Amino acid sequence: MTAAACWHCGEPLPADAPLAVVEGVAHPVCCHGCRAAAEWIDQLGLAAYYRVRSAPSAQAPDPQEAQRSAQVWQRPELARHVVRTLDAGRSEALLLVDGIRCAACVWLIERALGAAPGVVSVQVNAAAQRARVLWEPARTDLGAILAALAHTGYRALPLDAASLDDARRREAHAALKRLVVAGFGAMQAMMYASALYLGAFTTMDAATREAMRWLGLLVATPVVFYSAQPFFAGAWRALRARRLGMDVPVALAVALIYAASVVEALRGSGEVYFDSVSMFVFFLLVGRHLEMRARHRAAGLVDAMARVAPAYAERLRADGTIERIGALELACGERVQVAEGERVPADAVLESAACRVDESLLSGESAPVSKTRGDALTGGSVVLEGPVLARVTRVGADTALAAIAALVARAQSERPRLARAGERAAAAFVARVLALATLCALGWSVVDPARALTATLAVLVVSCPCAFALAVPAALTRALAVLAARGVFVVHTDAIEGLARATHAVFDKTGTLTAAELELVQVQAADRDAALATGAALARTSHHPVAQALARAAQHLPLRTASEVRAAAGSGIEGVVDGRRLRLGQPRWAIDGDLGAVDDDAVVLAQDGRPVATFALRERLRPGARAALDALRADGVAIELASGDAQARVEALAQRLGVAVWRARQSPEAKLERLRTLRAGGACVVAVGDGINDAPVLAGADVAIALACGSELARASGDIVLDGAHLAALAQARAVARQTMTVLRQNQRWALAYNLAVVPLGALGFVPPWLAAIGMSASSLVVILNALRIGRTVPTPAPPATPAPRRAAA
Repeated sequence: MTAAACWHCGEPLPADAPLAVVEGVAHPVCCHGCRAAAEWIDQLGLAAYYRVRSAPSAQAPDPQEAQRSAQVWQRPELARHVVRTLDAGRSEALLLVDGIRCAACVWLIERALGAAPGVVSVQVNAAAQRARVLWEPARTDLGAILAALAHTGYRALPLDAASLDDARRREAHAALKRLVVAGFGAMQAMMYASALYLGAFTTMDAATREAMRWLGLLVATPVVFYSAQPFFAGAWRALRARRLGMDVPVALAVALIYAASVVEALRGSGEVYFDSVSMFVFFLLVGRHLEMRARHRAAGLVDAMARVAPAYAERLRADGTIERIGALELACGERVQVAEGERVPADAVLESAACRVDESLLSGESAPVSKTRGDALTGGSVVLEGPVLARVTRVGADTALAAIAALVARAQSERPRLARAGERAAAAFVARVLALATLCALGWSVVDPARALTATLAVLVVSCPCAFALAVPAALTRALAVLAARGVFVVHTDAIEGLARATHAVFDKTGTLTAAELELVQVQAADRDAALATGAALARTSHHPVAQALARAAQHLPLRTASEVRAAAGSGIEGVVDGRRLRLGQPRWAIDGDLGAVDDDAVVLAQDGRPVATFALRERLRPGARAALDALRADGVAIELASGDAQARVEALAQRLGVAVWRARQSPEAKLERLRTLRAGGACVVAVGDGINDAPVLAGADVAIALACGSELARASGDIVLDGAHLAALAQARAVARQTMTVLRQNQRWALAYNLAVVPLGALGFVPPWLAAIGMSASSLVVILNALRIGRTVPTPAPPATPAPRRAAA
C-alpha cells in the first residue's frame, strides 16, 4: 500500500490526512473514522490483522454517526423486531455486515466482538456477509454490539428476527455435511475396492481380501444411513402418498446394493459393491447440491432488498428539531429529512423543490432520476442531492420494497403447471423403470442367476429419473433468478411458458406507454426563452401536471418570480411577472375575443387578453417504450394499442410508436371483448397495463403484465410485474422466456435419450453398478449446467421497419 492511500481502507488520502498510531508507528489514513477503527483494533491487541489481511478494509464509518445509529437500537420497542430471546435467557441477533473482504476480516470481527463484555459467541459467514451474535442481555445490548463493530470499522445492519430461522442456511449446512461424508466414503470405498479388483489379477491372500471387504462396509455404512437419508425419507413420503417419485428407485437401488454387499461380506464370498453405492450417493448429492444452490441464488433478491432497506430515519418533530429513529417506527404522515447519499426510509412524497435520486435497485436504470415537489420517492432509493424533506405515505409491509419481496416469495412458493406435468411424467417413468428392473431380474434368473443382481442394480441406477425430474425445475428456477435480477418479477411461474408462446401484445396507453408527466414540444413566441421563463414563473406556483411540465422545461433558464398569484380553478393561473400582469392557461380563458389559429389543446401565456406565447405539450413516453415495442415486433409479436383516451391522442401516440393497430375510447369491457376475440382465433395474448381499469383486461389475458408503479389492483391481477417505469425489460423477459422453454425441451430430450441408450446396456449386463452411478449423476449434472445457460446470452433482435399506423375497425 503506497503513501497515497489510506493505510486502513486503501482510499485516496486528503491533503490534511490524519495519522493513526498502531503498534507505536504512525500511519496516514483518509478520515477520522479509519483512524478511530485502526487505533481501536490496536487497543484490543488485534493489530496482527493488518499483517494477515489479503485486501484493504472497507472505509470505516464516522464514529459519531455510528454512535447515533447504535443508540437507536437500544430502544426495546425497536430491538424486539430484530432480537430473539432464547430459553437460557440469552439474546440472539443476525447482522448483515458490510466490508467483509477476506478471512482476516472474519478473524477480526469474531475476536473484537468476542472481547466485548457480555458477548457469548460470534459466528461470521464471510460469503453471506452475516454475523450471528449471542449475548447476555444483563451485561450488554444490541446497541453496544453495533457500536463495537463500528469501532472496528464495519457497518452492520440487524436483520429481522425471522431471518434467524433461515431455512436456506440450515438446508445448505445439512446438505454440505452429507456431501462431505459421502465424498469421503466414496473415496475410501473406491480405494478398498481397487485393492480387491487388482487383487483378482495378483496373489492376494484370503485374510487381506476379507479385511478389504469389511473396511468397505465400514466406510459405506455412514454414507447409506446418513448421507442417503434424504432419499429414503423422500421415498417413504412418496409411497405414503401413493405416488412414485424419483426417490423411490434411488432408495431401492441403494438399499439393494448395500444389503446384497453386506450379505456377501458376511458369507465371505461373491462380489461386494460398497464402492458403487457410495459413489452413487455421492454423485447424486452433487447434483442435488447444485440444484439447491441455484434455488438459493434465486431467493437472493430478498437478501438484496434487506440490504438496501433503510434502518434509520431522521424524523422532524413538531418544534422543527430532528431525531434519529428506526425506520420501523415511522408512521404515515410524518415528515422526514434525508441527507445527501442516504436512503429514503419509507415510501414518501417529496416536499422539497427538487432532487435527484438513484433508483437502480428498483428499475435497473443506472442514470439518476429527477424528482420535483409532489413526486413519489420509493423507500430504499438513494438521494443524490440533499438534504431533502419528504412526507411518509407508506411504511412497513405496504412499501414498494416489501411488495417486491412478497412477490418473490409468492413466485417461489408456487408449483407451476410445467413442474407438475414434469413430476407426473417422472412418476410414470419410475413405474416403467421398476417394471423393467423386475423383468431384468426374472430374465437373468433364468439365463444366469449369478448376474441377476448386478444387472438389476445397474438398470435401477442407470435409469434413475433424476435428470428427467430435474429438467423442469432447474430451468424454471434459473429463469426466475435471471428475470428477477432484471427487474421482472414472475408472480405465476406458468407465465414464462405463455410469454414464450405469445403472438399478440395489447398495451394500455396512459400510465403504461406514457408517463404521468407531460413534456413541452413547441413554443410559439417572438422570444422563446423569455416567454418560457415568464410562463415558468407562474407555473412554479402550481402542482398541476401542465404547470410542472413548463417548470421542468425552464430549469436551464434564469429564474424569475411571480407575485399576486391567483389560481382560476379549471382554467389557469394569473399573476404579475416583471411588472406585467399575465395569464397562463386555457386559450378561451387567457385570450379575450377570437382565438384565431390557437389550438384548443395549447397552453397560452397572455397579457391584457392578447397572446404572448403558446405552448404545445404532449404525453411523455416511458423510457424504453419504443425500443421495447420494436423488439417485440422483431420477435414476431403483433402489437396493439387499446386506450380509453380520445382518438386524436391515441392516434398521435400510435404514430410515435409505430403501432399499426390502435383503438380509442375503449371501455374495460371493450378491451376484454377484444382479448376474447383474439384468443378465440388461436392467439396467445399478453396484456400490459397499470391502472385500476386495466385489472379486468389483465385478468382475461393469457399472460398479464402489470407495472409496479401502477395500482394495487392491477398488480394483483398480474402474472408478471415489471419493476420501475422502464419497459425495455419486457423484450428481455420475452427472450429469456423463449430461451427457458428451449433449454427445458433440451433437458427433457437429453434425459429421455440418455435412458433409451443406456438402459438396454445395463439390462444386458454391460454396465457395472459403479459405472451406472457415474452415468446417472453425469446426466443430472448436464441438465443443471444446461439450465445455468439461461440468461447468459439473450439475443437482441434488430428493429423492423415501422408500419404505417391505422385505426382498427370498430
